[in-house]
Amino acid sequence: MHKTLTAPPPSVPAEPAAKSSRRTIVAVSLGNWLELYDFTVFSFFALLIGKLYFPSHSEYGSLLMALATFGIGFVMRPLGSVVIGRIADRSGRKPALTLTIWLMVAGTALIGLAPTYASIGVLAPLLIVAGRLLQGFAAGGEVGAATSYLMESGARHRRGFRVSWQMATQGGAVLAGALSGALLSHFLSVEALESWGWRLPFLLGLLVGPVGLYIRRHLDETHHAEPSAQPRLGELVYRHRSKLLLGMMLIMGGTANMYVVGHYLPSYLIKVLHQPPASALLAGCAAGLLLLLASPPAGMLADRLSRRKPLLLAVNFLLVLLALPCFMLLHAYPALPAALVLVLVLAGLLALGSPAGFLLIMEAFPRNERATCLAIVYACGVTLFGGFAQFIVTWLISVSGSPLVPAWYIMACGAASLLALLIFREERAKD
Repeated sequence: MHKTLTAPPPSVPAEPAAKSSRRTIVAVSLGNWLELYDFTVFSFFALLIGKLYFPSHSEYGSLLMALATFGIGFVMRPLGSVVIGRIADRSGRKPALTLTIWLMVAGTALIGLAPTYASIGVLAPLLIVAGRLLQGFAAGGEVGAATSYLMESGARHRRGFRVSWQMATQGGAVLAGALSGALLSHFLSVEALESWGWRLPFLLGLLVGPVGLYIRRHLDETHHAEPSAQPRLGELVYRHRSKLLLGMMLIMGGTANMYVVGHYLPSYLIKVLHQPPASALLAGCAAGLLLLLASPPAGMLADRLSRRKPLLLAVNFLLVLLALPCFMLLHAYPALPAALVLVLVLAGLLALGSPAGFLLIMEAFPRNERATCLAIVYACGVTLFGGFAQFIVTWLISVSGSPLVPAWYIMACGAASLLALLIFREERAKD
């Protein structure tokens, strides 16, 4: 039975097709990982960047301003999603993927090389904000173009496995960012880390330029569209308005989970639960590693399911059910073991549902509009409920004094995703 499902058509040699598919996954995923690393590493140095670029006299002031700057990068994602998504649908996936690399390099260089507030005053935070805006514009277009490319670049019955590498590379980016923070905190003195050490991960991220361009130059194009076949943006949004809105709601639970557990947890452990930085960053490493390793098997599971909505309904129900007990456990036993239990449960649910969620959304849109529609859904949803999640949660903790705010935020977003799933119609793409 399995041979019937997985064997290629007689006219297509199995070995070259398999090699081509693996080469495509590696090429797209590596470029995607480099870009997402550049975009996300900021969150793991938010405490230090806040101190160096946003001086404040209040306990949470510098961190809040740094987290707001992290969120500002997401403000540009919807614009980037539209502009670069349209390029991907009109001119092909490759030109769009190349453009995102150049923009990400420029934004990362601005952040990694910016003088501090003590050196040039108010111009310093402006440079950081400008760098985040460029990074956000690039990241907004990257997800739609890269995920569409992965979906379209091989056999239909393996598209879940290929698409799973989108979340796997996000996990790899979280792992690399958290690990760089943990290693630098362990091996460098506080003075060295504040003086120059924090810049190293950003300067390392500039490798996205030469490495990413070399990799993507050798990709085959998966989409050739006639310009006349492309609807106007306003027409596209109006025609798919219900799907776009439901898609944004559908990703709310996973987005909140990703940015609270994957990105904010180390800062939460340090600032709220007073854990040592090296230990707290290991929790971030664990979240990234779990997403990296568990997403591909989850993609293979999505490929074997005749319907994906039941899996997503179960994942979001468990997210709403288990978020509060996990954070209560962490608050009662504020140490690395409890943090690892939280990561195993919540990041595990994120990895399990992500490939099926991507496919559910992408298969609802036609091929010549897919990159734009996915980019709009993802960029707007992540901007509203992920990019500012850390800022919102930190502010609510400072106002309420409750350390369980992150759990309530995840639960609220997970409930919205459950509602959207009940309404969203599952379709299978014709192409």
